[in-house]
Amino acid sequence: MNTDLQTFTVNIDTAMLDDLRQRLNNARWPERETCEGWSQGIPLAYTRELANYWASEYDWRRFEKKLNSWPQFVTTIDDIDVHFIHRKSPHKNALPLIISHGWPGSIVEFHKVIDALADPTAHGGSAEDAFHVVAPCLPGYGFSGKPTHTGTSVEKIGRMWGTLMARLGYSRYVAQGGDWGSMITQSMGMTETEHCAAIHINMPIVAPDPDTMAELTPVEQAALVDMGTYMETGSGYSKQQSTFPQTLGYGLADSPIGQMAWVVEKFYMWTDCEANGTRHPENILTKDELLDNVMMYWLNNTAASSARLYWESFSQPNMDLITIPVGCSIFPKEIFRCSRRWAQKRFTNLIHWNELERGGHFAALEQPELFLGELRTCFRALR
Repeated sequence: MNTDLQTFTVNIDTAMLDDLRQRLNNARWPERETCEGWSQGIPLAYTRELANYWASEYDWRRFEKKLNSWPQFVTTIDDIDVHFIHRKSPHKNALPLIISHGWPGSIVEFHKVIDALADPTAHGGSAEDAFHVVAPCLPGYGFSGKPTHTGTSVEKIGRMWGTLMARLGYSRYVAQGGDWGSMITQSMGMTETEHCAAIHINMPIVAPDPDTMAELTPVEQAALVDMGTYMETGSGYSKQQSTFPQTLGYGLADSPIGQMAWVVEKFYMWTDCEANGTRHPENILTKDELLDNVMMYWLNNTAASSARLYWESFSQPNMDLITIPVGCSIFPKEIFRCSRRWAQKRFTNLIHWNELERGGHFAALEQPELFLGELRTCFRALR
C-alpha cells in the first residue's frame, strides 16, 4: 500500500480559465421565470448578473493564492487520491481535528476558520483552544480523486479519514462535520472509536422520538414543519442525485452556468440570508465566496462524481447509537434540525448542546466566529 504524502499546489492552467470565460460569454439562456422571486428556481436576472461578474470581474488566482497559503497534500487511500489541507498549530498540546464538508459545499466553507482554529492567539482566542487542522476534500469532490467503482459511502469515507489521521501520526483526535460531513463524522463516531475521542456536528441526523409526538415543544414543531416543506418543495436535487447522478452530470459538466445555478440555488435556500425582509445569498456571502465554491466543482469537473455520494448513501442512513462524546450546534436555518431530547436518544454521551440565534447550513462560512466558539467550547473538556 502506498502511504506516501505528496505535497500539492493548486495551479490551474490559464487555458482552463480562458475556456470558462468563453463558455460564459457564449451561453444560451432560457426565458425568465413566470413568477417573481425564487419559487421556480434561481431567477434569470440574478443568474445573468452573477455569470457576468464571473466572466468579467471574478479572479480565481486570488483564491488559488489563499489555498496555497496552507500546506496541502495528496495521499492515496483505498485507491483514491485524497487532497487535504494540513494546518498545524504553533501551540503546544494542540488537539488534532479533522473537519469535513458536504454538498454543495467544499473546503471553501472553512477558509475563514482554518487559521483561527490552528492559531487562536492570533485571532482573539486562547492557546489552550488550538487545533492541528486537517481539512480533506471528499472523494469525488474538489481536488481529491474520483471513485471508479461503487462502494464509496459515508461509512467508507469515515474509515478513510481514520486511515488519514493515522497516516499523519495522530493517535487521538476529534472530528467535525456538517451536511455529508456530519454523516461521515457520525460514522467515525461508530467505527473509529479507538482513536476518535469525540465528534462535533452542526447537522445531527436523528429520528424524531415517537414517544414525544403527543407533547411536542415549539422547537420540535417548527423542525417538523420545515422538514415537511423541504420534502415537498426543496428535495428535488437529492432525488435526482440519489437516483441518476450520471444523467445530471452531462449538463453540469458542459455548462458552467448550469453548475453555478445548481449550487447557488442551495445557498439561497439553506443560508440564513434574510435582511430587511428580503432573502438573498449576497446578504450573507459575497459573489466571490459563492463563485470560489462553484469553482471547486467546475475546475475539477465533479458534478457527477460529487452527486454519486447521494446514490451511495442518501437512502438508508445509519442511525445506530453513538456512545463516544458528541457535541451538537443547531443553527436556526439548518435543513434538518432536532431537539436535545431527540438527540439524546441516539447520542448517549452528549457533552455539548447549543441552539444558536443565527446561521444556516454553511455555518463556518456564514458565521465563522460563532462556529469557532462552538468548536472551542465543545472540545475544551477533551484536552
